[in-house]
Amino acid sequence: MKRGLHIKLVLIMLLLIISLMTVVGAFLIRGVLSFYTNEFYNQMISFFSIPEFVADLRSAADDPDGPAKLDEILSANKGALGINSGSRNYYILDSEFGNPLLSSDPQENLVLEKSPNILAALTGEEGWSSSYTQNYMDVALPISGQVGTYIVYVRDNKQTVADLNMELFQIIVEALIIGLVISLLLSFLLSKTMITPIQSLTRAAERVSHGDFTKKIEVQTHDEIGVLTQTFNNMAKQLKDTLNDIENERNKLMTVFLHMTDGVIAFSRDGSIMHHNPAAERMLGLSLDDKSVNFNTLFGGFTSMDELLLLKSPEYAEYERNINSMDLEISMAPFSGYGEQGGILAVIHDVTQQKKSDELRREFVANVSHELRTPITNIRSYAETLVDSEDMPADMEKNFLRVIVNESDRMTKIVQDLLTLSRFDSGKADLNFESFSFSLSVKNIYEAMLLEAKKSGLEMSLEVENNLPDIFGDKSRIEQVLLNILSNAVRYTPEGGSISVRAGRGKNTVWMEVADTGIGIPPEDLPRIFDRFYRVDKARSRASGGTGLGLSIANDIVIRHNGNISVESTVGKGTTMTVTLPIETPVQQTGHFRRV
Repeated sequence: MKRGLHIKLVLIMLLLIISLMTVVGAFLIRGVLSFYTNEFYNQMISFFSIPEFVADLRSAADDPDGPAKLDEILSANKGALGINSGSRNYYILDSEFGNPLLSSDPQENLVLEKSPNILAALTGEEGWSSSYTQNYMDVALPISGQVGTYIVYVRDNKQTVADLNMELFQIIVEALIIGLVISLLLSFLLSKTMITPIQSLTRAAERVSHGDFTKKIEVQTHDEIGVLTQTFNNMAKQLKDTLNDIENERNKLMTVFLHMTDGVIAFSRDGSIMHHNPAAERMLGLSLDDKSVNFNTLFGGFTSMDELLLLKSPEYAEYERNINSMDLEISMAPFSGYGEQGGILAVIHDVTQQKKSDELRREFVANVSHELRTPITNIRSYAETLVDSEDMPADMEKNFLRVIVNESDRMTKIVQDLLTLSRFDSGKADLNFESFSFSLSVKNIYEAMLLEAKKSGLEMSLEVENNLPDIFGDKSRIEQVLLNILSNAVRYTPEGGSISVRAGRGKNTVWMEVADTGIGIPPEDLPRIFDRFYRVDKARSRASGGTGLGLSIANDIVIRHNGNISVESTVGKGTTMTVTLPIETPVQQTGHFRRV
């Protein structure tokens, strides 16, 4: 490009100079010719208009030797007529045939062509016509006396004009050569002045095309090129900012795309996979980088691309399928692109947990309804009996009222437990964290249940390690957990059995273990003992007033203290439950003592 612009600018300058000199030379040459022609005829008209001169010529024509006399008069006025032997001469012609009789140049061959002016003079008219195309200028004037008639003919062969034009031509050629040299130098200087910033712009554009926005072009002038350079710098900066924004948005979208829980797959119009995220591979259970996997192999069994491509925005198709033991909700819609681009976008949503939650919710509602219906039915039955019976014994009436009170207490406990779980689920349950003695809480719970155990014919023992550290937590909630576990051991251990309560310290934890010789828990029930309303022995649980919510509440409390409850059980031999709690909760470790 550099060489091309240089050559173009040089050629333009050379053509400009040549054209200019050609036009100027043509005008000069034509102007000289016109000037000389006009000067010739003006001179002739001016001189031959003098009356005395014309009278002398007519007197000479009357002389017997007219041509000689005329020659004498014309020769005497050579200077005024501009006669010279080189280019301009006068002739004396006869008036009958126009033949030359005498000439100002004796050596000249007296043979003349009959010019239009001579022909006009032969007819008695003055010949003053002129033409730029002729190679001569002439004037033919008839001179008539009383005796004789002659023609005075002045002719100029334009030799002077030719010589002058030749001089002018040489001057023009020399000026042209000098002008070409100057224009050549100026064109190189001009081209360098123009091309240097263009080259800088070109290099900068190449850097920008390769993503390099670090260098700015220095603005050296304030003309159009300077404005263009500044505009390019502004454009490069704006482009850099725009690309940075696009890259940031792309990174955000890519992060969302890669880490979103929903699976996303983009198919081209031929069914091949264009993009996918890890969640889609996890849900479908196969590698989507395999070239053999396409739209038909994945979803061809229940839909086709042709049907989906006919959908118009915002229409979409939705399907539910069970794949790899997961309930998947698949939404598909077409997307467009440039030209023939575009395809189908599939979004895969795992609704397995949602369906399980719906099922658990339905089960929970059913359990709550069942648990509340039983005491309500009992209360209604006993209350109706009391209303309908007029002569019921006082002892029986009192017994009925006691049943109604017990069933009311049972309903109250169910409602309180449900409210507690609801607060835990909504995050609104307040835990009052404080430092307290774990060993003292274990001993208090043990002593509170000791009398109940003895009433049930059970042996209960306590073993607590010395110097157990204080822990940081909600004392009343922790004691509620310990009491629930110990009361379950008493409730599900037959008469004559034994219960062992132990407490100790781990590395950064404390623990309490309750081991009984009760009925035990079947292996298939172990994973669900912390589910709400779940009871292994439903008949005995209801008989003892159990609601199936105690262990669920206890587990929630322990989890909120960053602890855990572990269970080991053998049917018919007994169960061991261990509560493990950290000595310091994360709330205390950060130094923020607050209610959570």
